[in-house]
Amino acid sequence: MSAPTLDKRALRAAFDRAAAGYDAAAVLQREIGERLVARLDYVKLAPQRILDLGCGTGFALPALARRYRAATLLGLDLAPAMTRAARERCRPRLPFGLGARFSRCRFITADAEALPVASRSIDLVFSNLALQWCDPQRAFAECRRVLRPGGLLLFASFGPDTLKELRAAWRAVDADTHVHSFTDMHDLGDALLHAGLADPVMDMEPLTLTYADVGAVLRDLKGVGAHNVASGRPAALTGKSRFMRFRAAYENFRQADGRIPATYEVVYGHAWAPDTRDEVQGKRGEGWKPVSIVRRR
Repeated sequence: MSAPTLDKRALRAAFDRAAAGYDAAAVLQREIGERLVARLDYVKLAPQRILDLGCGTGFALPALARRYRAATLLGLDLAPAMTRAARERCRPRLPFGLGARFSRCRFITADAEALPVASRSIDLVFSNLALQWCDPQRAFAECRRVLRPGGLLLFASFGPDTLKELRAAWRAVDADTHVHSFTDMHDLGDALLHAGLADPVMDMEPLTLTYADVGAVLRDLKGVGAHNVASGRPAALTGKSRFMRFRAAYENFRQADGRIPATYEVVYGHAWAPDTRDEVQGKRGEGWKPVSIVRRR
């Protein structure tokens, strides 16, 4: 598996800029996050410490806190503005500044590939649409390190068919790297095993958002910070002529109802930190089945 080489400074800056308006634009991210939390219905787990890896503005943390009322939660994100927004979302509304003191949530700004978290200290690593911005081998190795024996990693990411219309439209213009590349589901499963995690289960569902025009697609991507941060991306600004050719190529995907599609290949996965069989027996629950839907807006 060859992971994309990312410019982490550009990635951090993109999500910092997006933080203020992220919640308004993150329709898909919230939908997938809710589906990911719902998958915990099939797991017998009573975590004491939960890590939300790539927490963004903290959307999933209240749901996790309600589900696991005895747990302490740690929200971690690469972008400082995201962790600030998450901290504000999760702060209990108490007088005299007591909210921060009594919150069960703590926050840290850090890279998922180098977690400032003690080894064997986390029972559940939850990650909604963050691992596509990482080298999966490094990120999974860090998850394996911080998980306690019998702990669970549960995540959603994007597969290679994500934004296939956008990618094809740019290919009609030039051979430059304009769209981030995403890791295949099978390669992610292999990376879980390579990291020493056990019993990986992977599944996928396609989701499609539709828009009035190409500009709306691009505004949505900008709103959630989803910029091209590949190291091989073009250094110069795209000229007006090339951009017009790109828009015309994307228009070829306009559907019969007049809407412009943006397809996402959503990959779900989970795996366990190895433990003796009698200690983890019964935690796995029954296998999860993928559900195929198309979401439109």
